[in-house]
Amino acid sequence: MLETEELKKVFKGRTAVGGVSFYMDKGESVGLLGPNGAGKSTIISMISSLLKPTSGDVRLHGKSVMKNPGEIRRVLGVVPQEIALYEELTAFENLKFFGRIYGLKGKELEKRIQEVLELVGLTDRQKEMIKTYSGGMQRRINIAAAMLHDPEILIMDEPTVGIDPQSRSHILEMVRDLNREKGLSVLYTSHYMEEVERLCDRVYIMDHGQVIASGTKDELKSILSGEETIFIDLDRHDPELFTDLQAHDGILQTVETEKGMKLIVPKGKRILGEIFQISESHKAQIINVNVQVPTLEDVFLHLTGRKLRD
Repeated sequence: MLETEELKKVFKGRTAVGGVSFYMDKGESVGLLGPNGAGKSTIISMISSLLKPTSGDVRLHGKSVMKNPGEIRRVLGVVPQEIALYEELTAFENLKFFGRIYGLKGKELEKRIQEVLELVGLTDRQKEMIKTYSGGMQRRINIAAAMLHDPEILIMDEPTVGIDPQSRSHILEMVRDLNREKGLSVLYTSHYMEEVERLCDRVYIMDHGQVIASGTKDELKSILSGEETIFIDLDRHDPELFTDLQAHDGILQTVETEKGMKLIVPKGKRILGEIFQISESHKAQIINVNVQVPTLEDVFLHLTGRKLRD
Protein backbone atom coordinates (compact mmCIF):
# COMPACT_ATOMS: atom_id res chain seq x y z
CA MET A 1 0.00 0.00 0.00
CA LEU A 2 2.69 2.49 1.07
CA GLU A 3 6.44 2.24 0.61
CA THR A 4 9.54 4.38 0.66
CA GLU A 5 12.39 3.75 -1.74
CA GLU A 6 15.92 4.76 -0.67
CA LEU A 7 14.50 7.91 0.92
CA LYS A 8 17.22 10.44 1.74
CA LYS A 9 17.18 13.96 3.17
CA VAL A 10 20.20 16.19 3.68
CA PHE A 11 20.01 19.53 5.52
CA LYS A 12 22.99 21.86 4.92
CA GLY A 13 25.42 18.97 4.61
CA ARG A 14 23.91 16.98 7.49
CA THR A 15 22.19 13.72 6.58
CA ALA A 16 18.95 13.46 8.57
CA VAL A 17 17.67 10.40 6.69
CA GLY A 18 20.10 8.22 4.77
CA GLY A 19 18.48 5.93 2.21
CA VAL A 20 15.55 4.46 4.14
CA SER A 21 13.31 1.84 2.50
CA PHE A 22 10.27 0.31 4.17
CA TYR A 23 6.72 -0.74 3.33
CA MET A 24 3.29 -0.92 4.94
CA ASP A 25 0.47 -3.20 3.77
CA LYS A 26 -3.22 -2.27 3.92
CA GLY A 27 -4.65 -2.73 7.41
CA GLU A 28 -1.20 -3.12 8.97
CA SER A 29 0.22 -1.31 11.98
CA VAL A 30 3.90 -0.49 11.47
CA GLY A 31 6.19 1.07 14.06
CA LEU A 32 9.20 3.32 13.62
CA LEU A 33 11.16 2.87 16.83
CA GLY A 34 14.14 5.03 17.64
CA PRO A 35 15.50 7.79 19.87
CA ASN A 36 14.91 11.49 19.36
CA GLY A 37 16.91 12.63 16.35
CA ALA A 38 16.77 9.26 14.58
CA GLY A 39 15.00 10.78 11.56
CA LYS A 40 11.45 9.58 12.23
CA SER A 41 9.72 12.97 11.93
CA THR A 42 11.67 13.85 8.80
CA ILE A 43 10.47 10.63 7.16
CA ILE A 44 6.88 11.47 8.08
CA SER A 45 7.21 14.93 6.53
CA MET A 46 8.46 13.37 3.29
CA ILE A 47 5.72 10.72 3.24
CA SER A 48 3.13 13.46 3.80
CA SER A 49 4.57 15.41 0.82
CA LEU A 50 5.37 18.35 3.11
CA LEU A 51 9.12 17.94 2.59
CA LYS A 52 10.85 17.10 -0.67
CA PRO A 53 13.48 14.35 -0.33
CA THR A 54 17.03 14.93 -1.50
CA SER A 55 16.69 11.62 -3.33
CA GLY A 56 14.47 8.55 -3.33
CA ASP A 57 10.70 8.33 -3.52
CA VAL A 58 7.50 7.55 -1.64
CA ARG A 59 4.94 5.34 -3.41
CA LEU A 60 1.23 4.90 -2.72
CA HIS A 61 -0.24 1.86 -4.49
CA GLY A 62 2.86 1.85 -6.67
CA LYS A 63 2.52 5.50 -7.78
CA SER A 64 4.99 8.24 -6.89
CA VAL A 65 3.78 10.60 -4.17
CA MET A 66 6.39 13.15 -5.19
CA LYS A 67 4.89 13.42 -8.67
CA ASN A 68 1.27 13.44 -7.50
CA PRO A 69 1.04 14.57 -3.85
CA GLY A 70 -2.72 15.06 -4.03
CA GLU A 71 -3.27 11.30 -4.02
CA ILE A 72 -1.78 10.70 -0.59
CA ARG A 73 -3.19 13.88 0.91
CA ARG A 74 -6.72 12.62 0.22
CA VAL A 75 -6.23 9.34 2.11
CA LEU A 76 -3.77 10.39 4.82
CA GLY A 77 -4.37 11.62 8.35
CA VAL A 78 -1.37 12.96 10.26
CA VAL A 79 -1.13 13.47 14.01
CA PRO A 80 1.92 15.74 14.46
CA GLN A 81 4.27 15.64 17.41
CA GLU A 82 3.36 19.22 18.33
CA ILE A 83 -0.18 20.32 19.19
CA ALA A 84 -1.69 21.85 16.02
CA LEU A 85 -4.82 23.52 17.39
CA TYR A 86 -6.12 27.07 17.95
CA GLU A 87 -6.14 27.68 21.69
CA GLU A 88 -8.74 30.46 21.62
CA LEU A 89 -11.27 28.26 19.81
CA THR A 90 -13.33 25.47 21.32
CA ALA A 91 -12.73 21.84 20.38
CA PHE A 92 -15.89 21.93 18.23
CA GLU A 93 -14.75 25.12 16.46
CA ASN A 94 -11.30 23.63 15.80
CA LEU A 95 -12.80 20.50 14.30
CA LYS A 96 -15.25 22.52 12.21
CA PHE A 97 -12.36 24.60 10.84
CA PHE A 98 -10.24 21.57 9.94
CA GLY A 99 -13.25 19.71 8.56
CA ARG A 100 -13.90 22.54 6.10
CA ILE A 101 -10.28 22.37 4.98
CA TYR A 102 -10.88 18.68 4.20
CA GLY A 103 -13.89 19.71 2.09
CA LEU A 104 -16.55 18.60 4.56
CA LYS A 105 -19.62 20.76 5.13
CA GLY A 106 -23.18 20.83 6.36
CA LYS A 107 -24.70 17.78 8.04
CA GLU A 108 -21.83 15.55 6.91
CA LEU A 109 -19.35 17.77 8.77
CA GLU A 110 -21.53 17.93 11.89
CA LYS A 111 -21.86 14.13 11.86
CA ARG A 112 -18.11 13.53 11.51
CA ILE A 113 -17.31 16.02 14.30
CA GLN A 114 -19.55 14.15 16.71
CA GLU A 115 -18.14 10.78 15.60
CA VAL A 116 -14.50 11.78 16.17
CA LEU A 117 -15.34 13.48 19.48
CA GLU A 118 -16.92 10.24 20.65
CA LEU A 119 -13.89 8.35 19.37
CA VAL A 120 -11.50 10.37 21.55
CA GLY A 121 -13.90 10.51 24.49
CA LEU A 122 -14.41 14.30 24.62
CA THR A 123 -18.01 14.80 23.46
CA ASP A 124 -18.98 16.44 26.74
CA ARG A 125 -16.10 18.94 26.57
CA GLN A 126 -16.51 20.07 22.95
CA LYS A 127 -17.74 23.60 23.77
CA GLU A 128 -14.73 24.45 25.96
CA MET A 129 -11.72 26.36 24.65
CA ILE A 130 -8.60 24.36 23.86
CA LYS A 131 -6.50 26.51 26.21
CA THR A 132 -8.49 25.11 29.14
CA TYR A 133 -7.68 21.51 28.16
CA SER A 134 -4.96 19.39 29.73
CA GLY A 135 -2.08 18.31 27.50
CA GLY A 136 -3.59 14.86 27.13
CA MET A 137 -6.98 16.24 26.09
CA GLN A 138 -5.34 18.51 23.52
CA ARG A 139 -3.54 15.53 22.01
CA ARG A 140 -6.82 13.65 21.77
CA ILE A 141 -8.40 16.54 19.83
CA ASN A 142 -5.26 16.57 17.66
CA ILE A 143 -6.08 12.94 16.79
CA ALA A 144 -9.75 13.76 16.23
CA ALA A 145 -8.76 16.43 13.68
CA ALA A 146 -6.66 13.89 11.76
CA MET A 147 -9.60 11.45 11.66
CA LEU A 148 -12.29 13.86 10.38
CA HIS A 149 -12.05 12.83 6.71
CA ASP A 150 -12.02 9.10 7.54
CA PRO A 151 -8.46 8.47 6.24
CA GLU A 152 -7.16 5.13 4.96
CA ILE A 153 -3.74 5.71 6.53
CA LEU A 154 -3.08 7.32 9.91
CA ILE A 155 0.41 8.54 10.77
CA MET A 156 1.03 9.24 14.44
CA ASP A 157 4.25 11.02 15.39
CA GLU A 158 5.03 10.57 19.11
CA PRO A 159 1.34 11.06 20.07
CA THR A 160 1.76 10.36 23.80
CA VAL A 161 4.76 12.53 24.70
CA GLY A 162 4.28 14.42 27.94
CA ILE A 163 0.69 13.40 28.72
CA ASP A 164 -1.07 11.93 31.72
CA PRO A 165 -1.40 8.13 32.10
CA GLN A 166 -5.19 8.18 31.60
CA SER A 167 -4.99 9.98 28.24
CA ARG A 168 -2.06 7.81 27.19
CA SER A 169 -4.01 4.63 27.92
CA HIS A 170 -7.05 5.97 26.05
CA ILE A 171 -4.97 6.84 22.97
CA LEU A 172 -3.24 3.46 22.87
CA GLU A 173 -6.52 1.56 23.21
CA MET A 174 -8.12 3.74 20.54
CA VAL A 175 -5.28 3.20 18.05
CA ARG A 176 -5.36 -0.55 18.62
CA ASP A 177 -9.13 -0.66 18.05
CA LEU A 178 -8.93 1.48 14.89
CA ASN A 179 -6.31 -0.84 13.47
CA ARG A 180 -7.67 -4.23 14.51
CA GLU A 181 -11.42 -3.64 14.35
CA LYS A 182 -11.76 -1.05 11.59
CA GLY A 183 -8.73 -2.05 9.49
CA LEU A 184 -7.11 1.39 9.56
CA SER A 185 -3.49 1.32 8.37
CA VAL A 186 -1.28 2.94 11.03
CA LEU A 187 2.29 4.20 10.92
CA TYR A 188 3.25 4.80 14.54
CA THR A 189 6.49 6.51 15.52
CA SER A 190 7.78 6.57 19.07
CA HIS A 191 10.83 6.26 21.27
CA TYR A 192 8.68 4.41 23.82
CA MET A 193 9.47 0.75 23.23
CA GLU A 194 6.44 -0.54 25.15
CA GLU A 195 4.00 1.41 22.94
CA VAL A 196 5.44 0.08 19.69
CA GLU A 197 5.58 -3.44 21.13
CA ARG A 198 1.93 -3.20 22.16
CA LEU A 199 0.50 -1.73 18.95
CA CYS A 200 2.57 -2.73 15.94
CA ASP A 201 2.62 -5.81 13.69
CA ARG A 202 6.06 -5.02 12.31
CA VAL A 203 8.79 -2.69 13.52
CA TYR A 204 11.61 -0.75 11.90
CA ILE A 205 14.34 0.23 14.37
CA MET A 206 16.07 3.46 13.40
CA ASP A 207 19.21 5.22 14.56
CA HIS A 208 21.12 8.15 13.03
CA GLY A 209 18.83 8.29 10.00
CA GLN A 210 19.19 4.62 9.10
CA VAL A 211 17.06 1.51 9.53
CA ILE A 212 19.32 -0.80 11.53
CA ALA A 213 16.86 -3.71 11.91
CA SER A 214 13.32 -4.62 10.88
CA GLY A 215 10.79 -7.41 11.20
CA THR A 216 8.00 -8.66 13.43
CA LYS A 217 8.49 -8.29 17.18
CA ASP A 218 9.42 -11.95 17.49
CA GLU A 219 11.85 -11.74 14.56
CA LEU A 220 13.61 -8.78 16.13
CA LYS A 221 13.78 -10.43 19.53
CA SER A 222 15.28 -13.52 17.91
CA ILE A 223 18.41 -11.41 17.32
CA LEU A 224 18.97 -11.99 21.04
CA SER A 225 17.63 -15.55 21.11
CA GLY A 226 20.92 -16.73 22.58
CA GLU A 227 20.82 -14.12 25.36
CA GLU A 228 18.80 -13.22 28.43
CA THR A 229 18.43 -10.14 30.59
CA ILE A 230 19.15 -10.05 34.33
CA PHE A 231 17.80 -7.16 36.42
CA ILE A 232 19.44 -6.72 39.79
CA ASP A 233 18.14 -4.31 42.44
CA LEU A 234 20.81 -2.96 44.80
CA ASP A 235 20.72 -1.20 48.13
CA ARG A 236 22.82 1.60 46.62
CA HIS A 237 24.49 2.69 43.38
CA ASP A 238 28.18 1.79 43.21
CA PRO A 239 30.18 3.09 40.20
CA GLU A 240 33.07 0.70 40.92
CA LEU A 241 30.72 -2.30 40.98
CA PHE A 242 29.26 -1.18 37.67
CA THR A 243 32.77 -0.91 36.18
CA ASP A 244 33.73 -4.39 37.36
CA LEU A 245 30.55 -5.97 35.97
CA GLN A 246 30.97 -4.06 32.72
CA ALA A 247 34.46 -5.52 32.34
CA HIS A 248 33.37 -9.09 33.08
CA ASP A 249 33.95 -11.43 30.11
CA GLY A 250 30.66 -13.24 30.65
CA ILE A 251 28.48 -10.10 30.57
CA LEU A 252 27.65 -8.72 27.13
CA GLN A 253 25.98 -5.43 28.13
CA THR A 254 25.72 -3.54 31.41
CA VAL A 255 23.22 -0.68 31.89
CA GLU A 256 22.46 1.30 35.03
CA THR A 257 18.78 1.41 36.03
CA GLU A 258 16.85 3.36 38.64
CA LYS A 259 17.07 0.49 41.13
CA GLY A 260 20.38 -1.05 40.14
CA MET A 261 21.57 -2.61 36.87
CA LYS A 262 20.44 -4.50 33.80
CA LEU A 263 22.82 -7.14 32.50
CA ILE A 264 22.58 -8.95 29.16
CA VAL A 265 24.32 -12.32 29.32
CA PRO A 266 24.56 -15.46 27.12
CA LYS A 267 21.51 -17.66 27.62
CA GLY A 268 22.12 -20.55 30.00
CA LYS A 269 25.41 -19.17 31.30
CA ARG A 270 25.63 -19.75 35.05
CA ILE A 271 26.82 -16.33 36.08
CA LEU A 272 24.57 -15.32 38.97
CA GLY A 273 27.00 -16.74 41.54
CA GLU A 274 29.81 -14.57 40.18
CA ILE A 275 27.54 -11.49 40.17
CA PHE A 276 26.77 -12.06 43.86
CA GLN A 277 30.47 -12.54 44.66
CA ILE A 278 31.48 -9.33 42.85
CA SER A 279 28.68 -7.39 44.57
CA GLU A 280 29.74 -8.76 47.96
CA SER A 281 33.32 -7.70 47.34
CA HIS A 282 32.03 -4.13 46.93
CA LYS A 283 29.85 -4.51 50.03
CA ALA A 284 26.77 -3.90 47.85
CA GLN A 285 23.64 -5.81 48.82
CA ILE A 286 21.51 -7.37 46.08
CA ILE A 287 17.86 -6.90 47.08
CA ASN A 288 16.19 -8.60 44.12
CA VAL A 289 17.12 -10.54 40.95
CA ASN A 290 14.83 -10.93 37.93
CA VAL A 291 15.71 -12.86 34.75
CA GLN A 292 13.68 -11.91 31.65
CA VAL A 293 13.53 -12.71 27.96
CA PRO A 294 14.84 -9.92 25.67
CA THR A 295 12.67 -6.91 24.82
CA LEU A 296 12.79 -4.57 21.82
CA GLU A 297 14.75 -2.15 23.97
CA ASP A 298 17.32 -4.88 24.63
CA VAL A 299 17.58 -5.42 20.88
CA PHE A 300 18.13 -1.70 20.38
CA LEU A 301 20.79 -1.65 23.08
CA HIS A 302 22.50 -4.63 21.46
CA LEU A 303 22.50 -2.99 18.03
CA THR A 304 23.54 0.52 19.06
CA GLY A 305 25.32 0.14 22.39
CA ARG A 306 23.12 2.79 24.01
CA LYS A 307 19.76 3.05 25.69
CA LEU A 308 16.68 3.88 23.62
CA ARG A 309 16.14 7.24 25.31
CA ASP A 310 19.78 8.40 25.28
